[in-house]
Amino acid sequence: MATTILNKKSFGTDGTEPALTPPTMDPGGTSFAKKPKLSGTKKKKSDIPEGLWTKCPKCSTMIFDKELDENLKVCSKCQHHFTIGARERINSLVETCTFEEMDAQMISVDILAFTGTAAYKDKLASNWKKTNLKDAVITGICQIGPHRAALGVMDFSFLGGSMGSVVGEKLTRLIERGTEKNLPVIIISTSGGARMYEGMFSLMQMAKTCAALAYHARAKLPYISILTNPDYAGVMASYASVGDLILAEPQAMIGFAGPRVIKDTTNAELPPGFQTAEFLLDHGLIDAIVPRKEMKVRLIEYLDYLMVGKKAAAAA
Repeated sequence: MATTILNKKSFGTDGTEPALTPPTMDPGGTSFAKKPKLSGTKKKKSDIPEGLWTKCPKCSTMIFDKELDENLKVCSKCQHHFTIGARERINSLVETCTFEEMDAQMISVDILAFTGTAAYKDKLASNWKKTNLKDAVITGICQIGPHRAALGVMDFSFLGGSMGSVVGEKLTRLIERGTEKNLPVIIISTSGGARMYEGMFSLMQMAKTCAALAYHARAKLPYISILTNPDYAGVMASYASVGDLILAEPQAMIGFAGPRVIKDTTNAELPPGFQTAEFLLDHGLIDAIVPRKEMKVRLIEYLDYLMVGKKAAAAA
């Protein structure tokens, strides 16, 4: 049997065996093997266009914006109610092409020449451009189901829905028009309170709007106040809290001062859910909590009941 014998070279007697991988020299003279670069394995970041998705602040669900708009800005998973603009809200409540806007060109005036971190006139100019609104409320006569009504809707995007002279004047004229035409008045509020840039002129709107509502009540006409998130200070301390029927959206924050201010002033722990619509419903401040998608149907039902006397008198 033939055997193949491998001749081993004696260690150190012959030339050095060639290396399999030639060493690489760096500029400093150190010899080492470079790690090969991996090319083509880096994943390209996918570009998601902005303005297509919105993250729900309550349940963190990513919601397609088109779906959110179709659902009246309500999260389909947790029913969180996003902030909604005044015109969007009007479109969700009134019959098509029945809204007749009042005092659309009325604008605020910097009567006090207010200056601070920013001048009031500059604040107004930037908000006119940003929101495409003249002020923080839209008022008009409309049709809701079979009922004609005087409707006022506030918009938080304009200076935090603050109540200045224009807001107070437009609401007062709306209430007076409702009284004159024998119409129910509906005001949907969202506000941080009185407009500090107008000082005492802003605070005077509290008394003016309530006086107009007193004459409206004397005519035995209903006033429905709808509270949305948030509703605070001068607005909540005036016309928003004197409705014959006070409704609220779920989880709306409602009060005179913010929870932090109250806690710091009283040095007391506040109850869980303090100032939410649910807490205030349990304690008798509001009459019902109505989800946004049900608001139109419920308003028609309430108006059917509240206006039955007026309809009977008109028929006679």
